[in-house]
Amino acid sequence: MKPFINACTGILVGKKASVDGSTMVARDEDWYNGINPITYRVFPAKNYDGEHYVSDYNGFECDLHGQGCRFTSCAVGVKGYGRWDQQGINEYNVSMTGCQTETTNERVLAYDPLVPNGLDEECMVYLVLPFIKNAREGVQMLGKMIEKYGTGESNGMAFADKDEVWYMEMEGGHQWVAMRIPDDCYAIAPNIACIQEVDFDDPDNFMYAPGIRDFVDKYHLNPDPGHFNYREIFGTHDEGDAYYNFPRAWYGQKMFTPSVKQDPTSAHIPFCQRPDHLMSVQDVQNFLSSHYQETKYDPMGTYASGDERERKLFRPLALDRNQNSSVLQIRNDVPAKYAAIQWVNLGFHAFSPYVPFFANANDTPANYKVAGKNYSPDSAYWMYKLMQVITEPRYHQFINKINTYRGQVLSYGLGRIAATDAKADAYDGEELTEFLTNSNIKTADHITEMSKQIIHEMINDSLQNSLFQYEKGDNL
Repeated sequence: MKPFINACTGILVGKKASVDGSTMVARDEDWYNGINPITYRVFPAKNYDGEHYVSDYNGFECDLHGQGCRFTSCAVGVKGYGRWDQQGINEYNVSMTGCQTETTNERVLAYDPLVPNGLDEECMVYLVLPFIKNAREGVQMLGKMIEKYGTGESNGMAFADKDEVWYMEMEGGHQWVAMRIPDDCYAIAPNIACIQEVDFDDPDNFMYAPGIRDFVDKYHLNPDPGHFNYREIFGTHDEGDAYYNFPRAWYGQKMFTPSVKQDPTSAHIPFCQRPDHLMSVQDVQNFLSSHYQETKYDPMGTYASGDERERKLFRPLALDRNQNSSVLQIRNDVPAKYAAIQWVNLGFHAFSPYVPFFANANDTPANYKVAGKNYSPDSAYWMYKLMQVITEPRYHQFINKINTYRGQVLSYGLGRIAATDAKADAYDGEELTEFLTNSNIKTADHITEMSKQIIHEMINDSLQNSLFQYEKGDNL
C-alpha cells in the first residue's frame, strides 16, 4: 500500500509566537484513498539491544541499540503495511511529527537518486523518538541515519521541545537541511521544499548534511551562487505547486498575518512569518481544519465562495483523504511532568474534534487502540469517519451543528486540562502517570459520548428529510 504522493500539511509555532509560551508542532495526515485506520497508543520504555528492525512496507533494515523511552503514537491500526507512527511525544517532552511529502527536482535526483529500500517516513518516528532528549538531538540522529541509509522519499518533518522548534527536510537520497524556527514566528509546510536561505555559519539555527555544499557545487545546482536557497536549489517549481501547495501557505498566513497581502499562487510566500497576534492551540486547530473559508476558493460553497471553477481551483487542508491530525503542545507555564499535551483528531478534520491527551501516560482509551480495515462502532477512528459520511453530503444542513459541537468539545477539553493541572502537583512518578492516564481516559470517554450524541442527532435529522417521503396531498 503506497501513500498518496503529495499529502499532509504542517504548522510550527515558536514559544514567543504562542499566547501561553508553548511550542507547538502540528500536522494533518492524509492518505491516498481516504481510508487508513489510525490508532492512538502509548509504547512503553524498553531496551532495544538486539532488535533488528525490518520494515514490512519497503524492506528497510537496521539494528537498534540502547535504552529507549516511552512515547505516544498515532500508528496505523492494520498490520502488514508498516508502522506509520505519524507523530508523538516522548517522556522527555520532545515531540516529533511524521512527514509532509515533498518533491525534489530532476537535476538533484540525477546525481543523488532516491534509495528504494531506504529509511522512509514509515519508521522514522519509531527509530528516532524513543532515543532523543531534545529537538536538536532528533535532527542530528535522523540526519546521520539519512546519510548512512539514504531515503526513498523526499520529506519534511518537525521536532520540538519546550525551547526550540526545528523543521527538517530531506531531498534526494542523502541530502538534508534543518532550520530552527525563530521563537517569535510560525511556519507553514505544504508539500514543497520549504526552507529558504541557509546560513552555514549559524550552527545555533541551521544543521545540514556535511557534504551538501560540495554536492551542490560539484553538479552546478545553485542558480544564485551568492546565496544558498534550499527551496530554489532542491525543490520543484512547476505549475502544479501553484494550485496544490502555495495556496495552503497563503491561507495560513492570511489567517495569522492578515497585514501582509500575498498572491495565493506565489512561489515566494515566506516559510516563516510573524503573526499579527499571539497564536493559541485553537488557532492551530482551525488552520489544520480549514478549507479556505470566507474566500471564493472554499469548495464547500460558503457565503463568500466564487463560481464552481474557483471553488475547485486550490487543494484545501480539509479533504476526504484526512486520517488524523495532532497538535503537539509543550507548555512552559506548568511543571515539566505534565507540560506535554497531544491533541488528537481522527477522521475528517473539519468535522471531528481535537481531543487532548497528557503525554505522560501509560495507556489510552479502549476505542483509540483499535482501528481495523472495516467499520466498527468500537473504534474512535471509525466513529469519526462515520461522522464524515453523514455530514459531508449535507454540509450546509449540518455544519452549524458540527461547529457548535466542536466548540463545546474544545471548551470541555480546555476545562479538563485546567482541572487536571490543578490536581497534578499532588502526584509524582508512577502515581502521576497513572493519574494523568485516568484523566485522559475520562476526558476522551466523555467526548466520545458527545460525539455519539451528535451522530445520533444527524442520523435522525437525515431520516426525517428523505427525498422519498410522500404524503397524501403532496401532488397538489
